[in-house]
Amino acid sequence: MLKGFKDFVTGGTLIEVAVGLIMALALFALVQALIADLITPVIAAIVGEPDFGDLSFTINGSEFLYGDFINALITFVSVAAAVFFFVVVPYQRYKHARGIGSGIKACPECTTDIPEGARRCPHCTAQLAAAPAA
Repeated sequence: MLKGFKDFVTGGTLIEVAVGLIMALALFALVQALIADLITPVIAAIVGEPDFGDLSFTINGSEFLYGDFINALITFVSVAAAVFFFVVVPYQRYKHARGIGSGIKACPECTTDIPEGARRCPHCTAQLAAAPAA
């Protein structure tokens, strides 16, 4: 049992995930600083509000901080755009250039996603052409 735990802790997958998480947190902090220190002031200069975090309204004694939501929304959109343009798109180009497929194809009868090697669709049971030999 201890050997299994040691293999789990020292295994490459756990280390890779931990490093990826640490890098993601560092990137998030960097993007958050970029938004707070550069992008938000530019937008605020255009709109005329120095800090969105201070924007709020009150209804029946409850304060709604919609400025914080605007800051979080800007951060989310910026992070999503950065991940898409700097990670997803280059990786898709790399896979396409190397001829690496997704391993999934669409059934011609019901358009359900199925493995490329499938000879029969598990959803509609349509007979498919034989998979090409690898």
